[in-house]
Amino acid sequence: MITIKDKQFDLFIPHEQINERVSKLAEELNADYQGKTPILIALLNGAFVFAADLVRKLRFDHEIQFTKYSSYDGMNTTGKVKELIGLPIDIKDKDVIVVEDIIDTGTTMSELIPLLKSKGPKSLEIATLLMKPGKLAVNIDVKYCAMNIPNEFIVGYGLDYDGVGRNYKSIYVVKE
Repeated sequence: MITIKDKQFDLFIPHEQINERVSKLAEELNADYQGKTPILIALLNGAFVFAADLVRKLRFDHEIQFTKYSSYDGMNTTGKVKELIGLPIDIKDKDVIVVEDIIDTGTTMSELIPLLKSKGPKSLEIATLLMKPGKLAVNIDVKYCAMNIPNEFIVGYGLDYDGVGRNYKSIYVVKE
């Protein structure tokens, strides 16, 4: 158990299991992108840990860029996506992989994907560490997902509670 601010969290996904799932996801990407040089667009802040571990397991040339969109305030989604750091490169006619830490309602992706598609990429896929199918409020196509999880609030491995807790190697779930 860990304590962050006013909440207690129990171990949910040990680091060893995360590493195993990230490796498996990397193998899928390695098979699909061999001989290509895609641009990975990692979403800050949460995806930075996942993106770092993922790119070290990729065996094809790639670029990585970071952008920042947010729909969260504390533990809750606001339902509105704000662009905080825009995309600094041209993705026209490029293979693009959006790297995300977690997809829960899908609000961020439902606004980001059309925006990226309007920039004319050759292909556009999503690679996420975690997805909450039970909380999805929109229909989005996620080709690469390391793990589906229930609708619980989690921290660690890049995920935070009100800005804190990203540094834990494992993922923890809030205690009720």
